[in-house]
Amino acid sequence: MSDHAPALPMLPVLPHRRPGALRGAFLLLWRDKFAFAAALFLVLLALTAIVGPELVGREALAINLRGRNIGPFSGQGGWLYVLGADSLGRSILARLIVGSRTTLSIAGGAVLGALMIGGALGFVAGFARGALSSVILRIADVVMSFPSLLLALIVLYVLEPRVANVVLVLIVSRIPIYLRTARAETLEVRERMFVAAARVLGASPGRLVRRHVMPIVLPTLITVATLEFAFVMLSESSLSFLGLGVQAPGITWGLMVADGRGTLGTAWWRSFWPGLAITLTAISINLVANWVRVLTDPAQRWRLEARADTDA
Repeated sequence: MSDHAPALPMLPVLPHRRPGALRGAFLLLWRDKFAFAAALFLVLLALTAIVGPELVGREALAINLRGRNIGPFSGQGGWLYVLGADSLGRSILARLIVGSRTTLSIAGGAVLGALMIGGALGFVAGFARGALSSVILRIADVVMSFPSLLLALIVLYVLEPRVANVVLVLIVSRIPIYLRTARAETLEVRERMFVAAARVLGASPGRLVRRHVMPIVLPTLITVATLEFAFVMLSESSLSFLGLGVQAPGITWGLMVADGRGTLGTAWWRSFWPGLAITLTAISINLVANWVRVLTDPAQRWRLEARADTDA
C-alpha cells in the first residue's frame, strides 16, 4: 500500500477579469451622484431633442386663443399645457421640446465646427515654423481682440439673422480657443522622445500629427469642447434674446425667454421655464465636463477610483 495519497488534478487558475473601460467609466460615474444625475439629464434631453419635435411639433405652433396665458399646473388643456401657455395659447411644454432641437443643434454645430477648424489650425501652427505659424496666430489675435458676443452682434446685424449665420458667427468667434489650446499642447508633445524618435526614423509631419500628437492632444480638446458647449448655448440664447438670433416662427429657448420678458409680472412662466431649461443644461454640461476632465487626467483619476473603493 502506497504511503502517498493520489495526486489531485490541478485546476486551471482563471485570471482576474477587470471591468472593461466603458463599464469601468460607468461605475465611476455612478459613484459621483451629481455627475450621474447631470449625465442622465443630458441623455434625456438629447432623446427629447431627437424624438420630441416629431411628436409635438404641430402643437408647438397651434394657436388656441381660448387658452391664452393658461397658468402652469392648472389642469386646463391636457398634459401638453402642464407648464402653461403663451399669449397665443401655444403649449409651453411643446415649444420647449421643439426649441431643444434648434438650441442644441446650433450649439453642437458651432462647437464641432470650431473644434475641427481650430484644432487643425492649432496642429499646423504647432508644427510649422516661421511665417505660416505667425500668420495663423495673428489672425487668432485679431478675432480674440473682439468680444465674442460683440462680434456676433456686428456680423448678424449686417447679415440675415438665421440659423446658418448664427452657427457661422459662433464658429468664428470660438476658433481661437481651440487653436491656442491645440498649438500649446502640440508644442509640448513634439519635444518628447517618442516623437523625436519617429522623426529620426523618417516619419512625415502629417504622420507625426496623426499617429503621435493627435491621440494625446485630442482628449484635452474634447474637454474644452464640452465646457464650450455650455458657453455657446448661452451665447445663442443671448443673441436670440436680443433679436439677432433665430427669428419666429423658429423656436429656441432664448427666443422664448425674449418673448415672455414683457409679461413677467402677469405670465412669469413664459420666460421661467425656458430660462430654467437653459440653466439646468448649462450646469449639467459643466458637471459632466468636470467629471470627464478628472477621468481623463492620470494625475486626478485616482480621486474617482479612491471614492469608488471607499463606497464599495
